[in-house]
Formats: sequence, C-alpha cells, structure tokens
Amino acid sequence: MVAPTVISASSAVEEQRQFPPTENVEQRNLRIAYEAQNAQLQQQRQELLRTKEQLAQLEEQVRSLQASTPRKYPKVKYLNYKNRKRILITGGAGFVGSHLVDYLMIQGHEIIVVDNFFTGRKRNVEHWLGHENFELIHHDIVNPLFIEIDEIYHLASPASPPHYMYNPVKTIKTNTMGTINVLGLAKRVMAKVLIASTSEVYGDPQVHPQPETYWGHVNPIGPRACYDEGKRVSETLSYAYAKQEKVQVRVARIFNTYGPRMHMNDGRVVSNFILQALRNETITVYGNGKQTRSFQYVSDLVDGLIALMASNYTQPVNLGNPVEQTIEEFAMIIKNLVGGISEVKQIKAMEDDPQRRKPDITRAKKRLNWEPKVPLETGLLQTISYFRNELARSDRFQENSNKYFESPDLQRSRL
Repeated sequence: MVAPTVISASSAVEEQRQFPPTENVEQRNLRIAYEAQNAQLQQQRQELLRTKEQLAQLEEQVRSLQASTPRKYPKVKYLNYKNRKRILITGGAGFVGSHLVDYLMIQGHEIIVVDNFFTGRKRNVEHWLGHENFELIHHDIVNPLFIEIDEIYHLASPASPPHYMYNPVKTIKTNTMGTINVLGLAKRVMAKVLIASTSEVYGDPQVHPQPETYWGHVNPIGPRACYDEGKRVSETLSYAYAKQEKVQVRVARIFNTYGPRMHMNDGRVVSNFILQALRNETITVYGNGKQTRSFQYVSDLVDGLIALMASNYTQPVNLGNPVEQTIEEFAMIIKNLVGGISEVKQIKAMEDDPQRRKPDITRAKKRLNWEPKVPLETGLLQTISYFRNELARSDRFQENSNKYFESPDLQRSRL
C-alpha cells in the first residue's frame, strides 16, 4: 500500500508563489514554455559569443601564419643602385596607374604609389604589398608631399564623367593644386615628371583627326569643364614650371583607354556596354550613335608612357589608337563578342558629348617610335573576361552577405 503524499505548509506556500491563484492551467503552461524558450535563447547567445571568440582567435592565428609565411610575388629584374630608380606614381592604385606599377616593378625599380582611393582600389596593387621595392601611401595629392624620388608619373585625377562630375570643385583642385604640389616636389628633388593629360583638352573638336598643335574647342562652363579645363591648366602649369624653374616635364594626351581593372561603374562606353551585354540588359547608346571614338588597350598606353618618359621630347604627345569607330558600331562589336540577347537602344544625348575623337599620332610615331599594337578584338576579349569574373565575384559576395545577415541565428542574437 502506497503511503499518502504529505504536503507541508512551506511547500504549499512555495507553490502559491510559483503559481498565483489567479493563474489558470493554460496560462501557467504558456509561462513555463516562454521561460524555457528564453533560457534556450540565453544559451544560444552564450554559444554565439563563444563561437565569435573562437573565430577571432582563429583569424589572429591565420594572420600570424600569413605574416610568418613568405609571400610569392611576380618575378622582378635585379637592378643595381646606379640603374634602379625611385619612381612616384600618383593615382597608382587606379586603372592605368596599377598597370604602370606592374611594368615598372617588373623592371626592377622602386615604386611609391600615392592614392586617395576615390576611384583607385587596393585590390589593383595588392599583389605587390609587402614587396621590398613597393610602398603604398594613402594620401591626397591636393596636400603637399615630401619624399625623395627620381621620376614622377602624375596620374591622379578621376577620369570618367560620373566620377569627375560627382565633385567638380575637387576635380579642379586635383588638377591644379595637385599638379602644383607634384611640380613643386619635382623642382625640389630635381625629378623628371610626366603629366597625364587627356584628349578632353580638345573638347568637341572642329579639326579631325586632332594633332597636338590644335588648341581645342572647349565649353569652359559646361558639365565637363571641371575636367577639361582642369587638365588644360595642368598643362599650362607644367610648361610654366619648365620655363621658370627648369623642371623636366613630359605631357601625354591620353585618348580612350580600356582593359582589365577598369572601374565597373565608371560610366564610360566600354564598361557600360560590356556590363549591359553580360547582364543581357539593353545596350544604351547616347544620341544617334554616329559620334566616333578610338580605343587603345591599356598595355599600349603603358608602353607609350614609358617611351615618353625616357625620351628627350618636351612637347605634348597624343597617345591613342587612330582606328576610329562609331559608338553604334562599337555597341554591335561588344554585343557580338559577349553574345546573349541584349538589344541596342538609342537614348537622349549627353550635354557637350564630343561628336568625333581620333588622335593624330604622327608625333608619337616619329619622336617615340610608338604606336598601338593590340587589336581591338583581342583587347576586348581580355576586358570582357575580366568583367565576367568581377560580376561573378560581386554576385558571390552578395549571396554570402545575404546568407549571413538573413540567417535565423543572427536574427535571434539581436533580440
């Protein structure tokens, strides 16, 4: 026979504390379930914190291992101290600058890159980080710079319309104050300096093709004026310093250039058309599509810049491809190379958009023995491959980001 259960007075009081007389069975069960769930959430928070601490420790261990493991760099030539130069490249983390860095590093020179990363990216030069011949300085050339160098390539400036129109005053400052700082540095250390000018100094040209002797046809108050006139002043400053302070200057007037490491959203015709074609979107042509451009591959431009710096020629030199295409023709070339189902559509023309652009490179051929070598289709295939990889990388990061920020564990941890 089972003995009857005896409930003491204290147990009865304790039960009354836990379950008030006004609480029915259903309410009590809900409360118990809520407390159990809350305890489970607290446990999960503790586990998440422990996991984060473990991840932080693992990351620190990985960083330590990376620091102790020698990095593999591209092969570089050995130059003795007499032939090795210290070269400053402003805007060296940008599209053109990073390719110039690659060439000069491989030749065995010491390279100092100065960039404010407005359009430049560390990814463009990350394969050189830590190399004994390479230095990266986060600096805006609008502010003075004091270093010892032998040569300067002044490439710092946003070069695509959306970027230079984003902050017109800053664009003007970069091309005036920045150029003054570069020329002042060159004067102080007696360095040779190459100024990267642009075909935009010709504006909407009334002479075709454009020789270096053409003075241009520029709207000084239009939306592109901050860049056009900024570069014209940059050239003026260069020759003023050359005449007054005996600074050795070289001026390259760069025409449309394309290739890997172009900014995906720079708004230029090459990147616009390739991205639209890869996404099977409508390829948009501003205006009637009859305006012309000439396109040079970035490796050809780098060869031209190196040849100009090495030369004794001091007047401006056009660096571009004299093979001319209409924008409409170029859109069809991109569409055929990419494939897909994109259509070509004309939209409203942009203000002050030059109607014809083609360099006369007689001077470059004669003085530098330079002309473009890479065929358009070859260069475009390389560029399309780069953009395809960048799109896949961007999509992959977006997917991983969505998975993380939309995960149930992260949502619960924020409660």
